[in-house]
Amino acid sequence: MAAALAALAFLVFPAAAPATAAEKPTVTLSKTQAGKGGDITVKGKAWRPNALLMILICGQATPARGVPGGTNSCANAEGLAVTTKSDGTFTKKLPVAEPPEPCPCVVHVATVTGEKAQADAPFKVAGHPVEALPKQQGGGRLSVLTDTRLEGSSGVLTWFGAPPSRKFVFTVGNVGSAPVKDPIFQVGTSHGVFAPQWEEQQWRGTIAPGKKAQIKLPVELSAGAHGNYLVSLKFGGKVLAEQPWGVGRPWGVTLFWILLCVVVPAAVFRIGMAVVDRLRPRRRGGARTRVAGRHRTGRLAELTDRLPKLRLPQGAVAADQAARKQRTKPTVTEEPGTHTSTLPWFTPDTDPGGTAPAGQLSAPSENSPTANPPESTKGNT
Repeated sequence: MAAALAALAFLVFPAAAPATAAEKPTVTLSKTQAGKGGDITVKGKAWRPNALLMILICGQATPARGVPGGTNSCANAEGLAVTTKSDGTFTKKLPVAEPPEPCPCVVHVATVTGEKAQADAPFKVAGHPVEALPKQQGGGRLSVLTDTRLEGSSGVLTWFGAPPSRKFVFTVGNVGSAPVKDPIFQVGTSHGVFAPQWEEQQWRGTIAPGKKAQIKLPVELSAGAHGNYLVSLKFGGKVLAEQPWGVGRPWGVTLFWILLCVVVPAAVFRIGMAVVDRLRPRRRGGARTRVAGRHRTGRLAELTDRLPKLRLPQGAVAADQAARKQRTKPTVTEEPGTHTSTLPWFTPDTDPGGTAPAGQLSAPSENSPTANPPESTKGNT
């Protein structure tokens, strides 16, 4: 009996559980039209629990086509972020702003991190211009066939803050019924919880139906960028592939600032010491100890004292001494009967054999009467 009741319940409610699991995220608005300066209440359900969402008002978009121009056609400055509850719902009041592109407009809600999900609700901005949507390329549809990758490496300049660059390589195939000629892709880079910054790049070539082609698109970050980035590829308003990119820190810039903080104070200190030394009063008189290499005059004096003395050859010295003796030797003309004294301790005026000049005293000679007094006088004295 119990088994029959269970089978009956399964037949009556066969798709209850799968329907809940397959439910897509939805967005509802409190108003479908409002002017700039007003606000609307945005509600959502069936989103991933505790997910970070981004809410924007975008132009040139419809719920069926999404946002073909990416977030470049949205009012990013007035966008808001919201975190879903544990049951996957959220409620947020959004100020109305005019997007950079004309309407038709939508309120675009998309996940920022984790698994990608998005939903759009039609909305009209009162007073904002309205234009027809551009025609879609009919027939051709591209799909990524193989895993994407980033080619290239960072050079030495990147270590000093140059913009990192890579080649985004992927293979796409045309799964439509018409050829795709010169497709325009959108390549976006995002960092952390920030929304991707999309850039349009056109690939030159034609992909026939059922054919595939390998495409390489350049990707470049801003100068000094580092950390974990996510490179996204979009075509026809749909994200086709994503590739993580880890960028190292430019340590050369850090080293430059460290050296700058060391060299500049050292140079200022040296300049200050030179100024103080120049303004310091000089001591006059007396010996002063000077540091070698500080004053030019001190260096010249030291060099002068240390120069070797000029020495003449030995023969030249002997000849010079002989010439000096010849110049200083007195010339005396000897007369017959005269005696020239050669004793070195007598001067010409005291030489016993010489003639004293008038008015000068000289030593008594042997023939002088007073030199050998007579015997008579000796007795008398």
